[in-house]
Amino acid sequence: MTLAAPVDHELVIKKSRFIAHIAPVASIEEAEAVIAEVRKRAWDARHNCTAMVTGLLGDQARSSDDGEPSGTAGVPMLEVLRRRELTDVVAVVTRYFGGVKLGAGGLIRAYSTAVSEALDAGSLLRRASLTQVTLDVPHADAGRFDNLLRDWAGRNDAVVGEPSYGAVATLELWVPPAALDALRDEVSAASAGSVDAVIGSERIIEVPAAAPTA
Repeated sequence: MTLAAPVDHELVIKKSRFIAHIAPVASIEEAEAVIAEVRKRAWDARHNCTAMVTGLLGDQARSSDDGEPSGTAGVPMLEVLRRRELTDVVAVVTRYFGGVKLGAGGLIRAYSTAVSEALDAGSLLRRASLTQVTLDVPHADAGRFDNLLRDWAGRNDAVVGEPSYGAVATLELWVPPAALDALRDEVSAASAGSVDAVIGSERIIEVPAAAPTA
């Protein structure tokens, strides 16, 4: 899974401010650009600790304590991203020191909580391998078939695509491969066999997902 859009969250513990900024990224370079922008914006902060996970399978990971005691910031932040099974995401937690030391355990809790609460406030996307299906229908029937596809998609983990309108209306749906036969049967029944569900390419599609707890 990945994050749908950047999210920010602030946590105050014993007068220290922990400001989490988490963003979706497409590469390590993009993640580093996000980190650089946060560090530029928060140039006066004591620490800007980071964690990132990238790659389709989440196989690339980096973290930095940025001056905090080793293992008290970047790694706990990274562990939250791992537990949430996220990839292509970068987290930066900016700390403005409040004058009270938290100790190693307190720092670990603060940095991991800042990331976890930020993710709770964000929207997640899961990635699924789906197959494109298109239906060419007369304009007069477009509304009926659009409703049919939307209802079917909600029951079968499919995603409604963008329609196009030419000589006929072309409706698009992205469907789990195992559900293709069921969709064909439903379309055939709804159209008395006059409309075909045309199978297209398979692609990784990002779809909304509920956020799991950490």
